[in-house]
Amino acid sequence: MKILRTIFRIIVGLVFVFSGFVKGIDPLGTVYQMDDYFIAFNIPWFMSFSLILTIILCTLEFILGISLLFNLWIKKTVWLLVPVMMFFTILTFFDAVYNIVPDCGCFGNALKITNMQTFLKNLVLLAMILPLFAWRKKFRSLLPSSGDFALLLVTVICFSSLSIYCYRHLPIIDFMGWKIGNRINKTETLPVTFYVTYKNKGTGEEKEFISPNYPWNDSTWLAEWIFKSQRVVDPNKDKGLVLLVEDQYGGDYTANVMDNPDFQFILVAYDLTKTSPEGFHKILPFYKKAIKDGYSFICLTSSQAGEIKKFRMANGTAFNYYTSDDVVLKTMVRANPGLILLKDGIVIDKWCYRDFPTYEELKTQYLKK
Repeated sequence: MKILRTIFRIIVGLVFVFSGFVKGIDPLGTVYQMDDYFIAFNIPWFMSFSLILTIILCTLEFILGISLLFNLWIKKTVWLLVPVMMFFTILTFFDAVYNIVPDCGCFGNALKITNMQTFLKNLVLLAMILPLFAWRKKFRSLLPSSGDFALLLVTVICFSSLSIYCYRHLPIIDFMGWKIGNRINKTETLPVTFYVTYKNKGTGEEKEFISPNYPWNDSTWLAEWIFKSQRVVDPNKDKGLVLLVEDQYGGDYTANVMDNPDFQFILVAYDLTKTSPEGFHKILPFYKKAIKDGYSFICLTSSQAGEIKKFRMANGTAFNYYTSDDVVLKTMVRANPGLILLKDGIVIDKWCYRDFPTYEELKTQYLKK
């Protein structure tokens, strides 16, 4: 029984630590996912609290995992763990059945699983947490209660500070497709494979074939075998969201950006009404020097033409604006605005507006290579 208690404690602890960590270091991504829920439940006014709720919930999840993993304050931890787990199990049940949001984001962008898989995962966790609650008096920490409390308090302070840092700058680990070093201009389409399964009428044996590599035109064979099922393997479906860049007339400008063999600067501001004007003011000297040296510099936004014109006049920005889908822009860089440096379709670097480099710094680091 002691071995089983330890196994349950470690498994649940690891899951909670991993889940809290991957969402906590990408707080803005978690905010976007939380906003999806608030919109789905018709409480958009709650979106004003998304950031603080994200930091609180991710820290809570992480600290519950640490408590279990290192056997700290278990008797008190499980009293909080049970209602938290029951709430999310119920929520993910409705999500699995009614598809309230397409991606619950339980593991952020680090690990994508379906809503049904999330619900089943929560059921398994709950099946381990309830026995832990029943065994709560059997757990003994190596430290006094005050020592457990002190360690957990330090962990709360450190983790919440890390989460705030990642919000104000960029995630310390980037799980998105536009992370530094990735090639993002892959245009080739891989072949789709179709598999068909046939069952022998007499023996019940089943065989799977790659279509059309099976005797479909053999009448003797077809008299003994009957079609049962088909599955499709599409290697293109997990390529993620595709960037489409359009000019003010609706013209496709994507290739000019993605396939530019030279250095390409992209200032991403998914919503100009929510962006930081400070960031635009900081980048203006950078933009002028980059253009003077012959490099392409554009701004990508999902804002409408009227909003772009109004923002440009209010902030005196002379660079060219292009539009794209806001969901894609949010995956490119977790900042509004953020700066991305591409070269021949490869992400060289990116920055939050609080960390914009000077043109001289960037030129010394990259442009002379």
